[in-house]
Amino acid sequence: MLLAGIRFSPVGKVYHFDASDIPDLVVGDTVVVETSRGCQIGHVAQLVDSSKVSQEGGWKKVDRRATPRDLALRAVWKNKEAEVVVYCQERVKALNIPGIKVVAAEYSFDGAKLLIMFCSETEDKVDLKTLRHDLQKKYAPSQIEIRQIGPRDVAKMFCGMGACGLETRCCSKFLTDFSSISIRMAKEQGISLTPTEITGMCGRLRCCLIYEYEQYVEARKHLPKRNKRVKTPLGEGRVLEVYPLQETILVELPEAKQKIFRKEEIEFSLD
Repeated sequence: MLLAGIRFSPVGKVYHFDASDIPDLVVGDTVVVETSRGCQIGHVAQLVDSSKVSQEGGWKKVDRRATPRDLALRAVWKNKEAEVVVYCQERVKALNIPGIKVVAAEYSFDGAKLLIMFCSETEDKVDLKTLRHDLQKKYAPSQIEIRQIGPRDVAKMFCGMGACGLETRCCSKFLTDFSSISIRMAKEQGISLTPTEITGMCGRLRCCLIYEYEQYVEARKHLPKRNKRVKTPLGEGRVLEVYPLQETILVELPEAKQKIFRKEEIEFSLD
């Protein structure tokens, strides 16, 4: 079975659909598919055989290639989204709903469904029944869905400069999924644990902490740990610092001398 990997945003996750009914589909084609959020227009990012993709259950079919009318209809509804966000923000303020910020609105390409996305500054559950009722009344017959998104998703949506100085944040440039990041990753790489050094613009641990993590873990398996005694060509000493990617070790020698040695120049036990 031929599967089409579809993206619904330039740096979005790839979702697979059965493209068997359109065998001449090519990467780059614009198609219409049915999703849990209604009919959507997406772009074909890849074509793969179903045997290479694991998934429980079946795949929904690609409905058709998008027509000029489909694209024009999508543009009409998309132009209304900014207006929806402004109205939602005004209603949130009028209803005095604390701790939430409406960040985006997204119509399905035919306007049948309207998704409102918000972020919350509190962990407490917020009652949005009145807001949903007001929105349903104003934007009928579109079906309203209100969904909370995380701070990383908000940062990805708004793009902008990264904390490292890159003009475009990684999440907006090429990351399609967010990995689980932990403090251990920073410690393993010898990165300062100062919050400003390891925190991204979203207020969470930087996604880039995982980029070289596995390389550091693998390299450290073959190197001595700090404070371990090792034998060097200049005598026995104590490990002061380890540089995993360079495979070198800074050793304190007798008479307070310090010298960097390559891994193959020293003798040590990994126990």
